[in-house]
Amino acid sequence: MTVETVLNDDDDGGRTEALGSAARCSVARRFLNHRLGVLGAAVLGVLIAAAAAAPLFEAWLGCHREAIDLTLRLAGPSWEHPLGADELGRDLLLRLLYGGRVSLFVGLVAALISSGVGASIGLTAGYLGGRVDAVLMRLTDAVIALPMLPLLIVLAAADPSRLGFAQGVLDSDQADLYRIILIVAFGGWTTVARLVRGATLAVRQRDFVRAAEAMGARPLRLVRCHILPNVASPIVVATTLAVGNIILLESVLSFLGLGIQPPTPSWGNMLTNAQELLTAAPVQAVWPGALIFVTVIAFNLLGDALQDALDPRA
Repeated sequence: MTVETVLNDDDDGGRTEALGSAARCSVARRFLNHRLGVLGAAVLGVLIAAAAAAPLFEAWLGCHREAIDLTLRLAGPSWEHPLGADELGRDLLLRLLYGGRVSLFVGLVAALISSGVGASIGLTAGYLGGRVDAVLMRLTDAVIALPMLPLLIVLAAADPSRLGFAQGVLDSDQADLYRIILIVAFGGWTTVARLVRGATLAVRQRDFVRAAEAMGARPLRLVRCHILPNVASPIVVATTLAVGNIILLESVLSFLGLGIQPPTPSWGNMLTNAQELLTAAPVQAVWPGALIFVTVIAFNLLGDALQDALDPRA
């Protein structure tokens, strides 16, 4: 290898790195120009930071989130309890913060699981094509055709002990949380699968993929190194938009008594507890309802901004 070849390779590497940096700057600039998207990201940052800091708020207020004091039942805001107390005298702010930890965790983890499943199915169907594509897409269509909310209610109401799980596992504090994550993720992968399959079919016909095939690249490497990076945009956008929908589904299941079970707080079961207090203390329902509304809107705004920023035609 001559000195000239080394210098040329270094120049090519430098140009590639410069192009990649310019592309990232362009994406960041388009995102920052989307004011509603930036607002949604800022709101989500505040909500996530507040939920993560719930133990610090608990230490600052000097009370436990499950501490019951019937003398404070439905008490109004005070220095000791900034948002007041619930029907059992528990601090409302702490329960909202810990409920946010649960609802946001369910939404993010279930969205990542459903996106991973959908991306795997979409990549497989789009790359292999033929009968594999037909079978996987008919499976996707079958799941889409199911009445999702009634199906999720049936799955949430089913007794897990009949499926062979150990009773000790089912009695753990995290059992309901992981069960709801899996149930909600069950119906969320279809949108990602169809988006990724369509994008894979388009990318597979491009020259750089054909050139890699002609050079003997293995299918797994083709998918991982050449196709997946070029279909990442719809995956990111669909995942972001799915988080809001999943939080709504978890809230509905918890509101119906089939989701996260007390005493573990979530915004959904806090709404359930507040429905009998709408006339006496409507604020008990206003706070969790408002947080669900703001979180879902913020995720949708963030998803729209990412869709515009990551659009390859921009």
